[in-house]
Amino acid sequence: MKKLSIYLGLLLAGTMLLSITGCYKDVIIPDAAVDPDGPPKAVAYKTELAPIFNTQCAIAGCHVSGSHKPYLPTADSYREITSGGFVNTLIPKQSILYKKINESMKEYIPKAEERQKVYDWIRNGAPNN
Repeated sequence: MKKLSIYLGLLLAGTMLLSITGCYKDVIIPDAAVDPDGPPKAVAYKTELAPIFNTQCAIAGCHVSGSHKPYLPTADSYREITSGGFVNTLIPKQSILYKKINESMKEYIPKAEERQKVYDWIRNGAPNN
């Protein structure tokens, strides 16, 4: 009888332990929706965009001097983009730069946040900052 009481007590304790740990559930909070056409954020060309273009576009055979325009090494990139007709600050979505990075060149700038920075920079007037 004593053994039965011990086994029954252990069984009851194990059941309680399982029921306590079984009450846990994951709470998944979805990412906040981002409106790409919401107010544009401030973007610094020299510290945010130029490094992206330099590391992802100005690579051998792509947007380097003597290859595809615009030439995007850091020293020339701003002048090449703005004076070459690649940005349209009046209708940013009609900018050649915007269209290219969201279509045929999307694989080179795969992060949506980086493409959004380019779009916001154009919507802010494409400043040399």
